[in-house]
Parts: sequence; C-alpha cells; structure tokens
Amino acid sequence: MKEAPAVSLLPADLPQALLVGRVWRTGDIDGPAVVAVRNGEVFDITRHAATVSDLFERDDLVAIVRSAPGESLGRVETLLENALSPNPAADVPRLLAPNDLQAIKACGVTFAVSLLERVIEEQAGGDPARAEQLRGELLASIGADLSSIKPGSAQAEQLKKEFISRGAWSQYMEVGIGPYAEVFSKSQPMSAVGFGADVGLHPESKWNNPEPEIVLAVTSQGKPVGATLGNDVNLRDIEGRSALLLGKAKDNNGSTAIGPFIRLFDDKFSLDTVRNAEVRLTIEGVDDDFVLDGVSLMKQISRDPLDLIGQTCGAHHQYPDGFMLFLGTMFSPIKDRDAKGGGFTHHKGDRVTIASPALGALINHVHRSDEIAPWTFGVRALYGNLARRGLLGNGGK
Repeated sequence: MKEAPAVSLLPADLPQALLVGRVWRTGDIDGPAVVAVRNGEVFDITRHAATVSDLFERDDLVAIVRSAPGESLGRVETLLENALSPNPAADVPRLLAPNDLQAIKACGVTFAVSLLERVIEEQAGGDPARAEQLRGELLASIGADLSSIKPGSAQAEQLKKEFISRGAWSQYMEVGIGPYAEVFSKSQPMSAVGFGADVGLHPESKWNNPEPEIVLAVTSQGKPVGATLGNDVNLRDIEGRSALLLGKAKDNNGSTAIGPFIRLFDDKFSLDTVRNAEVRLTIEGVDDDFVLDGVSLMKQISRDPLDLIGQTCGAHHQYPDGFMLFLGTMFSPIKDRDAKGGGFTHHKGDRVTIASPALGALINHVHRSDEIAPWTFGVRALYGNLARRGLLGNGGK
C-alpha cells in the first residue's frame, strides 16, 4: 500500500495551525514529552508544562504553544512517516495520543442516522444477520425524519408518546431525542493510543466497526480549548445484547485512538469550524482488498457541542484534570463485506483513516485487544518519570 505524502496527513493550513501533541522520547528521557508544532517543526515544550493537562490550564496557553523556547525534534512529517513504518527508527520520537491526564468521555447517539443503527443493534440482540430486515422495518414504522427533531422539545416528547403506543420506544431513542444526552466514560486517562498505533477489538466480538469522530479538549472549567480526531472503536454485537455491557464493549485495550495532534482554537480555527466540519473515513482491508468510504457531517449533529459539554460537566460533575469529549458520529457502516445481508465488520489488519481538512488525519491498524501491546504506562508511571526528570511542581514551569 503506497503511503500518501506525510504533509497530506496534517491540517491543510499547517502554517496557521496551533498544534499540541505528545511523543515518547528515548535515551536519557525515556518518557513522554509535550510538543508544539510550528511551521512543520516539532518542539519539546515539556519544561513549560509537564503535561498537556497542565498546559491547557495556563492563561498563556497560546503564547507558550506559539513561541516558548524548546528543543527541536525535527520535522513533523518525519514523525508521521516513522509512525506508519513497518520498521520504525528507534531514534525518532514516537507519536502518542495528544492527551494525558484528562478523563476520556464520549457522547453516543448524537446523530439521527446513528440512532436508527443503535435501535437495530438492540432489537437484533447483537446478531448482524437480522440487521438488514430490521432496518427496513424500522424505517417503515418510524415514519418521521428524526434529524428534524430537536432533542428534549415538545415535538420530541409527542413523538416519544407515539413510539410508546406502537411498542417501538427504545433506550437509544431516549438519549437520541430525549432531554438528556448519552455521556459515558470511553476509557481511562493515559490509555488512548495515537497516530500509527494498533487499535484493539475484543476477541469475542464478531460484529464491529470504527466510529470516526471529532474530539474536544476541555479544561477543568468546562472551556473547550481545541479539537482533534478520534476513533471510538465500536463492538456492535456486545453492546447490542444489552446497554449494561457498554463498558465491556467500549473500554478495552487499544479501543480508543486520538490524534494526531490537538489543534487549539484561535482566530483561524474555532468551535464553528467544528460545527461545520466533514469527518471522512476510509477502511482498507489487507486480506480481501475491501474498501469502504464514509463521511460524518457535523452539521447534522442533533445536539450542539456546547450543550454536550454542559451535560458532561458543571455543578453536577467536575473534572479537575479536564476531559476529552468524543462528539459522536453519523457514520454506521452497513456495506456488506463477508456475506450478503451480513453488513460490515472488521478484519484483522484493516487500515482505518479518519480525516478532516482542519485537523489532518488519524491512521490506525486493527488487531485484537489481547494481541496488541498492553497498556502499561499509566498515571503513576508518568509521575515517576517526570519526578526523575525534575519536572514536577508548578505545572512544569
């Protein structure tokens, strides 16, 4: 598979983009570093903020990322190329997920199209063979354009009553058009994998797919400071058996990918850019030449990103280290892969590319969660490493 030029995997307006990330440095450091990308060059700024969580709490965040002194680690294209190489060079810093101490939260069923697919999963009881028939039945019975319904509105409440009277109501419809969004803990701080890493499927899952999403970086005060791309790996058969299996379906080794960098909001990139973004997905099979392309249009989201932030944090729930918030996706693949009517599921080795012009591209390969590298570097390991390097205290200043 011929790689695209690395520059095409970065924001289209790279010279104007304020990018923050994390890399693993070897040698005496032997640990993670906070980096800023300036005109395509990567700088280690860890001595100004020991963690990305610390950095995002700083009043001078933009000034630090834009101009604070730091050691040059070379061209960003070199890091991307090395991350995708089958034989990566040991002396090139390895890209990590760009977040660290933040809680990793996710919103589900925020698009009408994905709402229908969640209901199908529930009624199919995790059996992909029943999905095609149920899809037709539901489209015929619902008889409404759910994308035009404002969640929590009087119209939504009336529609709920109609669905209940027909025996068609669902817990997924409750969070899809009801007043309260679905917000769940996707995975643990420090557990997400970054650009070029393997993502993991639970070995028991036989019906699964990627979920291409925009992920907001939010401070402890509930302020969104930037955005990046994410893959919320989805196990349709396990979650479809019961919503109570959401943790088993969502939180596994390598089940969360974030990256390649967090782009900070400024006068060139704002929350309105996110609201109007197109998130594209390409899945390429290595064992069957299967190709699937899809798109998620943020204009079609049912709940505004600020509403989703407000439902995640506030007087009812605080996140002192900030949080990363997956905003959901309208993409839910139904293209047949292995058998007619069987829909889509991953094969081992699938290459997944999630891209949006203002954010670049996130590329990962799919394997089993019990076969990829285990997660071993957590919060205790991070603080042990920072202490050894003399970087603890006062946010790295």
